[in-house]
Amino acid sequence: MSDLLSLDYFTDPALAQDANEYFDEMRRRNPVYQEPHYGVVAVTGYNEALAVFKNHDAFSACISIGGPFPPLPFEPQGDDIREQIEAHRHLFPIFEHMVTMDPPDHTRSRSLLNKLLTPKRLKENEDFLWQLVDHQLDEFIADGRCEVMSQYAKPFATLAIADLLGIPDEDRAEFRLRLGAGEPGSRVGALDHEPVAANPLEWLDNKFSAYISDRRTHPRDDVLSALASAKYPDDTTPELLDVVHPATFLFAAGQETVTKLLSAQLHFLAEDQDLQARLRNDRGLIGGYIEESLRLESPTKIDFRLTVKTTELGGVRIPAGTVVMICIGAANRDPAKFEDPHAFRPDRRNVREQIAFGRGIHSCAGAPLARVEGRITLERMLDRMKEITIDQDKHGTPDARRFAYEPTFLIRGLTELHIEFTPAR
Repeated sequence: MSDLLSLDYFTDPALAQDANEYFDEMRRRNPVYQEPHYGVVAVTGYNEALAVFKNHDAFSACISIGGPFPPLPFEPQGDDIREQIEAHRHLFPIFEHMVTMDPPDHTRSRSLLNKLLTPKRLKENEDFLWQLVDHQLDEFIADGRCEVMSQYAKPFATLAIADLLGIPDEDRAEFRLRLGAGEPGSRVGALDHEPVAANPLEWLDNKFSAYISDRRTHPRDDVLSALASAKYPDDTTPELLDVVHPATFLFAAGQETVTKLLSAQLHFLAEDQDLQARLRNDRGLIGGYIEESLRLESPTKIDFRLTVKTTELGGVRIPAGTVVMICIGAANRDPAKFEDPHAFRPDRRNVREQIAFGRGIHSCAGAPLARVEGRITLERMLDRMKEITIDQDKHGTPDARRFAYEPTFLIRGLTELHIEFTPAR
């Protein structure tokens, strides 16, 4: 087991495919454990992960995306580095986006997003999703088979968030293609001979800047105009990019997270015919089914924080300037919290306590949308498909399955999922 923990989590290709045994061994040593390659403190315990998420005074989100990459733009000095962080904040990757902000900037930025994600707007979006799911299924339902990621999950997630944010109907096809969710059979990843989404945030920033600027000059009765006119809690008007950035990051992150959730829940569905029959007969089980899918296959594997001031976590002293890695997927499989943690049990008593969407001030703003997308997808697929199974020609027989996951330390999700089914009359 000592050899297992000597592996480099950030570069080892086998760990990118399955790191559960690695994190289990790490947790057995200590739920707060310093890995040997970069000095990163890995938090694999559920309670310890919650403690980091909720303590934004001791742990800064400034490195939430990159962690130890690139290295800090300064040499930490002393037991409190808050002033150093603020002096160098503009040098951190995507510092202008809410995901890397700390209060009070995070509070102000989140307030703009909250004005968009109102119960009324979410309900309007849900009504649209019931139409969208059938439109997407119509593209391949007669074939009796599909590749879930490219033919359903990516286009569905892209168009769902496009509707939520009020993207004009005439522009949605471009968004679908630009973000790698083209029509079945198209050359996904190319538009006008340019690489798609080489920098999706930059492309989205440019699109939303044009939208918001236009709506500020020529307001309409639409969602983008409401976003353009949003003000901070003190009634001041945000700069253009301060409105654009929360919207674009929600778009990019929402598409990626939902795509992985949809593929995971359909994977479990296609592998277990008894469970599939139970869901068909009792749709009230779907909510717990989605939560268990999120727990067992958390789309975001890890999140990072930078220790602002020397503190203690789980009996371990963590000096200021230490990179802390919150292992979300590992915390969701902590046996101290979840009984038989590696088993898929949608009727799990405490399944709704899973933390796939984080906790605290940085909890995922798009979580309600993701859950609705998961529920509507299952409802309509169960309505319109019978005998959903894994395509054995693509993924092998049940005793010799072949699946590939994204080769990254950040995101957990299948690269492809081929299923077969009988179209329901």
